[in-house]
Amino acid sequence: MTPEARAAQSAAVMWSQDAASKWLGMELGTVTEGAATLTLTVAPHHCNGHGICHGGIIFALADSAFAFACNSRNQSTVAQQNQITYLAPGRLGETLTATANETSLQGRTGLTDVTVTGEKGRVIAQFRGLSRAIPGTLFDEGADQ
Repeated sequence: MTPEARAAQSAAVMWSQDAASKWLGMELGTVTEGAATLTLTVAPHHCNGHGICHGGIIFALADSAFAFACNSRNQSTVAQQNQITYLAPGRLGETLTATANETSLQGRTGLTDVTVTGEKGRVIAQFRGLSRAIPGTLFDEGADQ
Protein backbone atom coordinates (compact mmCIF):
# COMPACT_ATOMS: atom_id res chain seq x y z
CA MET A 1 0.00 0.00 0.00
CA THR A 2 1.39 3.41 -0.92
CA PRO A 3 1.72 6.13 1.73
CA GLU A 4 -0.96 8.13 -0.12
CA ALA A 5 -3.42 5.22 -0.14
CA ARG A 6 -2.67 4.44 3.53
CA ALA A 7 -3.29 8.08 4.54
CA ALA A 8 -6.54 8.22 2.54
CA GLN A 9 -7.83 4.97 4.05
CA SER A 10 -6.81 6.01 7.57
CA ALA A 11 -8.65 9.31 7.12
CA ALA A 12 -11.77 7.58 5.75
CA VAL A 13 -11.92 5.21 8.73
CA MET A 14 -11.34 7.98 11.26
CA TRP A 15 -13.85 10.35 9.61
CA SER A 16 -16.54 7.65 9.55
CA GLN A 17 -16.27 7.40 13.35
CA ASP A 18 -15.60 11.07 14.19
CA ALA A 19 -18.98 12.28 15.41
CA ALA A 20 -17.47 15.23 17.32
CA SER A 21 -15.79 16.93 14.36
CA LYS A 22 -18.87 16.46 12.18
CA TRP A 23 -21.19 17.72 14.95
CA LEU A 24 -19.09 20.87 15.29
CA GLY A 25 -19.44 21.48 11.53
CA MET A 26 -15.93 20.61 10.38
CA GLU A 27 -15.21 19.37 6.88
CA LEU A 28 -12.34 17.02 6.09
CA GLY A 29 -10.02 18.30 3.39
CA THR A 30 -6.85 16.56 2.27
CA VAL A 31 -4.87 14.02 4.26
CA THR A 32 -1.42 12.82 3.23
CA GLU A 33 1.30 11.14 5.23
CA GLY A 34 1.93 13.40 8.23
CA ALA A 35 -0.35 16.20 7.03
CA ALA A 36 -4.03 17.12 7.06
CA THR A 37 -6.37 20.02 6.37
CA LEU A 38 -9.81 20.60 7.89
CA THR A 39 -12.16 23.57 7.58
CA LEU A 40 -15.02 25.03 9.59
CA THR A 41 -17.30 27.96 8.78
CA VAL A 42 -17.98 29.99 11.92
CA ALA A 43 -21.71 29.85 12.67
CA PRO A 44 -23.59 31.73 15.42
CA HIS A 45 -23.38 28.72 17.76
CA HIS A 46 -19.55 28.81 17.48
CA CYS A 47 -19.38 32.39 18.82
CA ASN A 48 -18.72 33.52 22.38
CA GLY A 49 -20.05 36.53 24.31
CA HIS A 50 -17.79 38.86 22.31
CA GLY A 51 -19.40 37.76 19.04
CA ILE A 52 -16.21 36.04 17.82
CA CYS A 53 -15.36 32.37 17.41
CA HIS A 54 -14.94 30.67 20.77
CA GLY A 55 -11.34 29.64 21.45
CA GLY A 56 -12.45 26.09 22.25
CA ILE A 57 -13.88 25.75 18.75
CA ILE A 58 -10.61 26.96 17.20
CA PHE A 59 -8.71 24.53 19.44
CA ALA A 60 -11.03 21.67 18.44
CA LEU A 61 -10.49 22.42 14.73
CA ALA A 62 -6.70 22.44 15.18
CA ASP A 63 -6.83 19.31 17.34
CA SER A 64 -8.84 17.42 14.72
CA ALA A 65 -6.38 18.36 11.96
CA PHE A 66 -3.57 17.23 14.28
CA ALA A 67 -5.35 13.90 14.85
CA PHE A 68 -5.78 13.18 11.14
CA ALA A 69 -2.15 14.07 10.41
CA CYS A 70 -0.63 11.92 13.15
CA ASN A 71 -2.87 8.92 12.41
CA SER A 72 -2.15 9.02 8.65
CA ARG A 73 0.24 6.05 8.80
CA ASN A 74 -2.46 3.66 10.08
CA GLN A 75 -0.84 3.55 13.52
CA SER A 76 -3.23 4.38 16.35
CA THR A 77 -1.95 7.65 17.77
CA VAL A 78 -3.29 9.91 20.52
CA ALA A 79 -2.52 13.36 21.86
CA GLN A 80 -0.02 13.53 24.69
CA GLN A 81 0.17 17.32 25.02
CA ASN A 82 -1.18 20.27 23.04
CA GLN A 83 -0.82 24.02 23.22
CA ILE A 84 -2.31 26.86 21.25
CA THR A 85 -1.61 30.55 20.80
CA TYR A 86 -4.47 32.74 19.59
CA LEU A 87 -3.34 35.57 17.33
CA ALA A 88 -6.53 36.98 15.82
CA PRO A 89 -10.27 36.41 16.18
CA GLY A 90 -12.28 34.12 13.96
CA ARG A 91 -15.35 36.00 12.75
CA LEU A 92 -18.93 34.95 12.21
CA GLY A 93 -19.34 33.60 8.67
CA GLU A 94 -15.60 33.21 8.13
CA THR A 95 -14.24 29.86 6.98
CA LEU A 96 -11.32 28.76 9.14
CA THR A 97 -8.74 26.33 7.79
CA ALA A 98 -6.52 24.19 10.01
CA THR A 99 -3.40 22.92 8.24
CA ALA A 100 -1.41 20.31 10.16
CA ASN A 101 2.14 19.26 9.32
CA GLU A 102 4.18 16.73 11.23
CA THR A 103 7.58 18.24 11.96
CA SER A 104 9.19 15.31 13.79
CA LEU A 105 8.56 11.61 14.30
CA GLN A 106 10.96 9.77 16.60
CA GLY A 107 9.88 6.28 17.58
CA ARG A 108 6.42 6.50 19.16
CA THR A 109 6.53 10.29 19.65
CA GLY A 110 5.54 12.85 17.05
CA LEU A 111 5.46 16.63 16.93
CA THR A 112 2.89 18.33 14.70
CA ASP A 113 2.36 22.03 14.04
CA VAL A 114 -1.05 23.31 13.01
CA THR A 115 -1.78 26.76 11.60
CA VAL A 116 -5.37 27.96 11.69
CA THR A 117 -6.07 30.64 9.10
CA GLY A 118 -9.06 32.73 8.15
CA GLU A 119 -9.88 34.71 5.07
CA LYS A 120 -6.98 35.72 2.84
CA GLY A 121 -4.58 33.58 4.88
CA ARG A 122 -4.92 35.69 8.05
CA VAL A 123 -3.37 33.64 10.87
CA ILE A 124 -5.89 32.99 13.63
CA ALA A 125 -3.87 30.58 15.80
CA GLN A 126 -0.77 28.43 16.03
CA PHE A 127 -1.15 25.00 17.64
CA ARG A 128 1.54 22.48 18.52
CA GLY A 129 0.67 18.88 19.32
CA LEU A 130 2.77 16.13 20.81
CA SER A 131 1.49 12.69 19.87
CA ARG A 132 2.12 9.21 21.14
CA ALA A 133 1.61 6.01 19.13
CA ILE A 134 -0.32 3.32 21.00
CA PRO A 135 -0.93 -0.32 20.15
CA GLY A 136 -3.32 -0.93 17.26
CA THR A 137 -4.16 0.25 13.78
CA LEU A 138 -7.17 1.92 12.21
CA PHE A 139 -7.72 -0.82 9.64
CA ASP A 140 -6.29 -4.18 8.61
CA GLU A 141 -3.92 -3.58 5.72
CA GLY A 142 -4.11 -7.24 4.76
CA ALA A 143 -7.81 -6.90 3.94
CA ASP A 144 -8.83 -6.15 0.36
CA GLN A 145 -5.26 -6.42 -0.89
